[in-house]
Amino acid sequence: MINTIYRYFFKEFISIFALILISISIIVWIVQAVNYLDFVTDDGHAFGVYFTFSILNIPKVLNRLIPFVFLISLLVTILQFEKNNELLIFWTSGLNKIKLVNLAFKISILITLFQFFLSLVATHSSLNLARSILKSSGISLFPSLVKEKKFNDTVKGLTVFVEKKKSSGEMLNIFLRDDTSSAEKSKTIIAKRGYIINRNEQNFLVLFDGSIQTEKKNNKINFLNFDKTEINLSSFSTKTTTFPKIQERDTLSLLNCIKPFLDEGKASLNEFQCRSRLDDITAELNRRLGMPLYIPFISIIICYLLSSVKENKYYFFRKYIVFIAAFTVLVLAEIMVRYSGQAALNLIIYYSLPPLLILLNYLNLIRIFKFENLGR
Repeated sequence: MINTIYRYFFKEFISIFALILISISIIVWIVQAVNYLDFVTDDGHAFGVYFTFSILNIPKVLNRLIPFVFLISLLVTILQFEKNNELLIFWTSGLNKIKLVNLAFKISILITLFQFFLSLVATHSSLNLARSILKSSGISLFPSLVKEKKFNDTVKGLTVFVEKKKSSGEMLNIFLRDDTSSAEKSKTIIAKRGYIINRNEQNFLVLFDGSIQTEKKNNKINFLNFDKTEINLSSFSTKTTTFPKIQERDTLSLLNCIKPFLDEGKASLNEFQCRSRLDDITAELNRRLGMPLYIPFISIIICYLLSSVKENKYYFFRKYIVFIAAFTVLVLAEIMVRYSGQAALNLIIYYSLPPLLILLNYLNLIRIFKFENLGR
């Protein structure tokens, strides 16, 4: 009988948790995907790269939403059971409330392990892969980036000005400035007309009737007139950030970055991991390792809803009080993780609060439910 109740409660919670997590994640993902449209409209990446990058950000969305979704799901599950008088059936069948608290705590451990998997494995791997795709992708939408009578500098090291652009794709009175060469200060190209062609999956800018002005590092300027010339646009890259961010690096790399600081008081700036500040790296590690620990504490707070002292004047408002308390814990945890890397005391407080508060509140729940039948 008791095991059947446990399975039923677990099934209902998982159903609600999955539904809310998927629903909110889709909304957040769509909002983020709209923001990522800049990769196409401003940076010239292909739509395939845009969609792939957006999809690979889903684990990040899930990871950030899990604590809040767990709070809502457990709250809704208990309130739903109470509304349908199912909790009353549980109590009359001999199920002690502390047993249900234990079940909720065990469920929170499973969700915590799931978030650990996302934090330590899935999220940074997918983000790193997404960044790699951006880094390796070319400028496939260059023609759409060129605007009439406007200096276009989307491509790194290349500025393009076109006086007129025909519907056929032909461009008139073209000005280009190329600052990408290491052997030259700059290269200026002026052409009467030109167009962009795709050859072997690469974009080429074909120019006619113009001149090339090359400024050397020794301050000499060379002029070259041409009837026709081609520029391979695949040799240029966009201004999209391709350098991996902290959240895109694996946990071991971040730990290896911190180690020199701990051993010698400084780290080599030549290493990727250590180009960021120590407190930022520590905060990211604490987010991955510490935030999941607050989920079990949330489960204990939500279990205060099991109190059936209806004579209490705050009984009607208890669901709001419990929600505000649990939500405040998540907000404070998010604030603390940002400052956890700035001082050792902050770090100690951040990691010691969850187990301490779990123990104190669990003992308090036992005290509240002490008049229940503890034998079942």
